[in-house]
Amino acid sequence: MEKEPAKLLILYATQTGNALDAAERIGREAERRGCAASVRSIDDFDASSLPHEDTVIFVVSTTGQGDTPDSMKSFWKYLLQRNIAKNWLEGVHYAVFGLGDSGYQKYNFVAKKLDRRISDLGATAVVERGLGDDQHPSGYEGALDPWMSSLWSMLYQINPKFFPNGPYFVISDTKLINQPKFQITYHEIDKVDLQSSSAPGLDHVQMQIGRARSMSPGKVSHIKNIPDCFLKMIKNQPLCRAGCGKDVRHFEFEFVSSIIEYGVGDVLEVLPGQDPAAVDAFLQCCNLNPESLITVHPIGMESRHRDAEGNDYKVPIKLKTFVELTMDIASASPRRYFFEVMSYFATAEHEKERLQYFASPEGRDDLYQYNQKERRTVLEVLEDFPSVQMPFEWLVQLVPPLKTRAFSISSSPSAHPNQVHLTVNVVSWTTPFKRKRTGLCSTWLAGLDPQDGVFIPAWFCKGSLPPPPPSIPLVLVGPGTGCAPFRGFVEERAIQDMSGSAAPIMLFFGCRNQESDFLYKDFWLSHAQNSGLLSIARGGGFYVAFSRDQPQKVYVQHKMREQSQRVWNLLVEGASIYVSGSSTKMPSDVMSALEEIISKEAGVSRETAVLQLRRFEKDGRYHVEAWS
Repeated sequence: MEKEPAKLLILYATQTGNALDAAERIGREAERRGCAASVRSIDDFDASSLPHEDTVIFVVSTTGQGDTPDSMKSFWKYLLQRNIAKNWLEGVHYAVFGLGDSGYQKYNFVAKKLDRRISDLGATAVVERGLGDDQHPSGYEGALDPWMSSLWSMLYQINPKFFPNGPYFVISDTKLINQPKFQITYHEIDKVDLQSSSAPGLDHVQMQIGRARSMSPGKVSHIKNIPDCFLKMIKNQPLCRAGCGKDVRHFEFEFVSSIIEYGVGDVLEVLPGQDPAAVDAFLQCCNLNPESLITVHPIGMESRHRDAEGNDYKVPIKLKTFVELTMDIASASPRRYFFEVMSYFATAEHEKERLQYFASPEGRDDLYQYNQKERRTVLEVLEDFPSVQMPFEWLVQLVPPLKTRAFSISSSPSAHPNQVHLTVNVVSWTTPFKRKRTGLCSTWLAGLDPQDGVFIPAWFCKGSLPPPPPSIPLVLVGPGTGCAPFRGFVEERAIQDMSGSAAPIMLFFGCRNQESDFLYKDFWLSHAQNSGLLSIARGGGFYVAFSRDQPQKVYVQHKMREQSQRVWNLLVEGASIYVSGSSTKMPSDVMSALEEIISKEAGVSRETAVLQLRRFEKDGRYHVEAWS
């Protein structure tokens, strides 16, 4: 009896959607070679059935400081069970592709540990693991393309049934391109139950956000569709001297719906508003009727009426509202597949050829220069290729999703009941072709006037900095906006200190100039005087590195070395270390300074100091929250 063709199972674990993109690309490339592929989120897969699979491709991202994505936590916990036999996965073939950022210390840590664990359980690697790097000029695709090439060759060697016509035979894309994964249903207004639109103000907005985002293909599993609450800005205060080249804002918000309990060290996620003019231009460019009432659902899931949160797929939403709330049309750059699909809908021959070239391996570097390096937006790309009229189904599938933006909370709820504060760097830069670019969310927030009373959809999440008990001394390192969570820490501990003596805090802050971007100067200095928590008299200290106020650059790690003995004394007393800020070099430079301090003050070798810091990490005494 003829054995059925081999099928690939592709499991992805994503936090922001990149691993899903990569997994779908691997699935598409497999299908183009005649191999059936199933792409599934790892939290939709029963880990106990892994030994029954023939070949599994894992595509996993690394988040934070080497953390597994939320969708992978249960799967990983299952794999770590002690009662699993060493040969549990014998006979299973696997491959791992990781997505990470080499700017972080624990680069692609999740992919590396998953690869090791699957191998330890007896599975056989098809190819060496691939590691995609955000820092590469072409992003993770720089590693994905050559890795896939090896994957197809090795799979064919293991089992020729994967590719009946060989690994290099590719099916014509015209057979695949007519199959978007989402279906749009248009509804006539007189046949639609508009009950929900008569709901009172905030309830209506909340329902719309929940409905739109439950239908969006770009939703990620760690965040609910419906906001936890709505906030209203009550203060928008610049923290830097005007004209200094930096713009950092202190924002204060009040809860206008339910009050959410949060702790210091938590993170606030905000859904940014999009420029109405850009949304209108997109709708016009794509010949879309903004007033159309639509529902969106994955092909093959027409019978499902509700998502996991109970949002009704069947209740239509205005097309314009769907675009505003779910599709990032004027900030994020499209993926390479976007250009590939565009090429099939281009009617001008010169545009078709250009798009085909961009989508080819030969055109990858030129696409990078045109698209990623310039941070070209979806709207700009569509305007550059006016003959393209892509069906809305494809736009829904391929336009990058509008993502929430995460910010470290810079307030203590004990100090500011009914409020939450943020410290936000307003992002702006110039591209190689001198285009001015701005961060979508930070620019939107900076442009809000507290008098306007705009409702801001928000979600609260646990961050990487657990709140410390008041009895534990702290060594805090937070240059730039990295000081944000520590403002909350100090506020909280100052209140705890009123009802009993709290342990001291040593804070290392850094900025460019004393006169231009010394964030929260008066706040820190008030706690560094008169036996305050940051005072030397209490065993703490406040030390600032002004990097550009002298000929040689001075950073937080230099200030830490200057205070070597004081840092060591606090560590001996059981202090916890918290590091927050840019992920580029700062966290590793700080760790290196701490290794030096321990080695020097304890009189031990550098290797022993490294082991000591690792022990701090394991014991929950060393925490890092960094962002790129």
